[in-house]
Amino acid sequence: MRALIGILISLACGTALAAETGYRLDRSPHDPTDLPSLQAGARTFVNYCIGCHGMQYMRYNRLRDLGLTESQIRDNLMFTAEKVGETMKTPMSAKEGKLWFGVPPPDLSVVARSRGADWLYTYLRTFYRDPKSATGWNNALFPNVAMPHALWTLQGELRRVDGRWETLSEGAQPRPQYDATVRDLVNFLAYVGEPAALERKAWGIVVLFVLGILFVLAWLLKKEFWKDVK
Repeated sequence: MRALIGILISLACGTALAAETGYRLDRSPHDPTDLPSLQAGARTFVNYCIGCHGMQYMRYNRLRDLGLTESQIRDNLMFTAEKVGETMKTPMSAKEGKLWFGVPPPDLSVVARSRGADWLYTYLRTFYRDPKSATGWNNALFPNVAMPHALWTLQGELRRVDGRWETLSEGAQPRPQYDATVRDLVNFLAYVGEPAALERKAWGIVVLFVLGILFVLAWLLKKEFWKDVK
């Protein structure tokens, strides 16, 4: 019942978020079992996001669960720590973030659980140039957002005119490749929100299977016990 209520609340929140801006959420094609995608998402995060956003509940050594060795983590992903047991913190302080952006950049440990993967996937693909904003950027899903477009060199610069998208300059990645980059990043953020999700679901299936067997045995026992009772 709790799980059902949680799902209904999540769906309602997602619909409400989309309704607030009038922008439809796109379906996130992320896959929590795709290890190469998760590894690519981790690389994108440390290269483009960790300068402003930390993950206070995620330690570098948990990246070994994604198929990475400690040496790979230390050599390629640890830009803000010295030991693999440390959390994925950002070098930016809350005071600096508030000074530069007006508000401290949020921690992203559970952002996929609070916002939803579809919201993140849509948000990271709907930035556009806006000369009226302080950062020069705006977002179709999150109007007047304080965050600049951290991935603009990959996506390029877009302009939004009367609900239509126009390209101002090309990025380093064509659109399908950029969408794949965002998918990988969202995949990683979803993983960080609940690293044990796949294991928990696997155990859930086992428990349901065992309960099913016990139910059958209990029913047979009841039938045998009451067969001579009239």
